[in-house]
Formats: sequence, C-alpha cells, structure tokens
Amino acid sequence: MTVGTPAGMRELNQRAVLERLRDSGPATRPQIAADTGLSKPTVGQALLDLEQHGLVRTAGRTISGPGRSAVVYEVNPAAGHVLGIDIGRGLIRVAVADLSGTVVARLDAPNRARSAGALLQSVRATAEDAVARAGLRMADVVSKVVSTPGVPDPREGTVRRAPNLPGWERKGLLNELSSALGPDVVVENDANLTAVGEYEAGAARGVDVFVCVTVGTGIGMGIVVDGALFRGAHGAAGEVGYLPYGWPPPDSPPREGMLESSAAGHSVVEMAASRGLDVETAKDVFRLAREGDRRALAAVDEEATRLAFMVASVAAVIDPALVVLGGGIGKNTDLLAEPLTRALTHATPLRPVIVPGELGEEAALTGAIATALRTARDVVFARRGTG
Repeated sequence: MTVGTPAGMRELNQRAVLERLRDSGPATRPQIAADTGLSKPTVGQALLDLEQHGLVRTAGRTISGPGRSAVVYEVNPAAGHVLGIDIGRGLIRVAVADLSGTVVARLDAPNRARSAGALLQSVRATAEDAVARAGLRMADVVSKVVSTPGVPDPREGTVRRAPNLPGWERKGLLNELSSALGPDVVVENDANLTAVGEYEAGAARGVDVFVCVTVGTGIGMGIVVDGALFRGAHGAAGEVGYLPYGWPPPDSPPREGMLESSAAGHSVVEMAASRGLDVETAKDVFRLAREGDRRALAAVDEEATRLAFMVASVAAVIDPALVVLGGGIGKNTDLLAEPLTRALTHATPLRPVIVPGELGEEAALTGAIATALRTARDVVFARRGTG
C-alpha cells in the first residue's frame, strides 16, 4: 500500500470500517461514519468493497426509530479460520475457530507418545480430525498456533527446557511441526499463551501489567506488560522454575529448576508424604486439606510459603498489578490464598493482588486461538480479491 494514493486511501478506509465492526459489533452506515469520522459515501464504498471480498455481510435492518430502516453490517466470521493446539504431557487439545473467535470444532486426544516422532503424528492426526469436523481442509486454515511446554528457539529449530515431553528438545523439531501441520505455524510457550488467554477472556481482562503463573507438573510464568507478552532476549522470560530457591546451588545446573523441584506438583506429594500421608497426587493432598486433614493442611501451608518466594521475587522486578494462579495447583487458590498472603506479609511490602485463573485447562488453548486470530485477520484482509 502506498499511502496518499487513491488505492492506498481506499485500503485505509476499508481497514477503519473493518476495525470498527470488529471492535464494537454490527452497525449501520451512519453509525460507522459517526464512529470513524469518515463520510457516509466513503463508508458506503468501503462496505461495498469489503462485502464483495467476503469480509463483511449484512445482518438485517434496523427496526426502531423514525424514518426508513437502515442496513446493519457485521464482520463475516466465515471469511477465514484458525487452528489452536495445546500440547500437554497427558492431553492434546485442539480447536478450530472462525474470525469472530467462535469455536466451530473442538477435540481432545490423550498424549501417550513416548517419542517426539510419535507425538508429532498424534498432533497432526488430531489437528486434521478437528479441521475435518469443522468441514474444512488444512489448506483452508489461515493461521495455526501451537502451545507447548518449554522455550521455542527458532534459530536452532528446537524447543528448550521441555523435559516432560520425551525427545521434544531435539534439533529441527520446529521444522518438523511445520511439515506436519503445513505453513503459517507459530509455536509459543504454554505459560505465555495461558497469560494471553487470561488477558483476552479470563481473570486478567483489562489489566495491562500482570503475570500468570502455572503450577502443575512444572512451574512457568507468562508476563504481560502494556498489554503485550514480554519474552525477554532469548524467549526465556518467565522461566521462574529456575529461581534459586534453597541455597546453596548444586555443583552443576540441574535439568529441573530449583524452585520447580521444590514447589511443583510432585513436591506437594512429597511434603504430604513426609508428614505421614499416603497420597499419589497433589490433587489428593488438596482434597484431604479441604476435608480438614491437618497433615494435608500443613503441606498446603508449606507449598504456599514456597510460592510466596516466587511472588515476592517477581513483584520486586516486575511490579505486576495482578498475579494470576493457574495450572493444577493454581485451581486451589482458595486454600493457598491465606497462607500465601501471610508468608508475603513477612517477606516483602510489595504484595500484588493474587487471583485464580478463570479459564482452567482451556487457558493456553484460548490464548493460542487469540494469537492466531491476530495474524489471520490481517492475512485475510491482505488476501482480499486475490482468490
């Protein structure tokens, strides 16, 4: 686009009209003109162009008010579709959504893979099945975003720090994902996408500076500053599992971070076992705590104290307005909140508000869809009239 030329101005007008409909919903031509500052004839021409390209459609007519009824326009959600994939240790979650963000197909599949190759095959098969259920082909999908544990490294074509997925750290994995799913694939850390999901549709709506901590099999954190993800120089911002909890450090860096080894799900089980409880999962510990078991409550209290170390460290560096707790452990914020606040009171004057995530296990997938939509809407607009 060359700004200042008739074609360039026409494109700018189309974008302004389309953004108005996306942001504020269906509207008539006079409403769009009032909201964008464009003249009614300019809005009319932009709507005609967008309708011809399949990007907007009529949604009926106004039926109230004096005078003749007016045509109501809305974004055409079927102008494109996106694919979101969340790869977890035990489950692969896949969703297909239209441009309005409405999910048109949803599929979960167990992750029983014991190698990267087997997991790639499962991801591809589940994605293709979901796309087929939406009545589409993979070639119809405009944008695809994959959520994964670890830190994607595009320079090496690999995912770093993903020990819970066997073989997932091998070189060339990102290229293999692109081959399996086709072009236009973006791979993002799951904690980052969990933060995006909570920002778009969960506990952090309207909060521009916050962190989202996922505590489960491992510990991760997504950081949002000024409404955008902060990844750091190498994509590893938020790898709080590596905070040096419990000095002195070992002679060689551990594969699992020191805080993660002390506060992730397995450590809750270990803390309960040390107090004489026979439990297999952190879920069991929290269930017993809700039933009033003193040993379980003591383990929960210790877990909260360890998480307070993380919150205090993050608050001193980032000063977030909000800390969202997600993951399997984060679902128990009602039990953790009081001992966590008590521990923070003794540790630091910097005490951000701590809330549970609202999206649960759907958070990363919601973030993947939201991220894919940002790209897809621009791509669909850029492709208008070329097909």
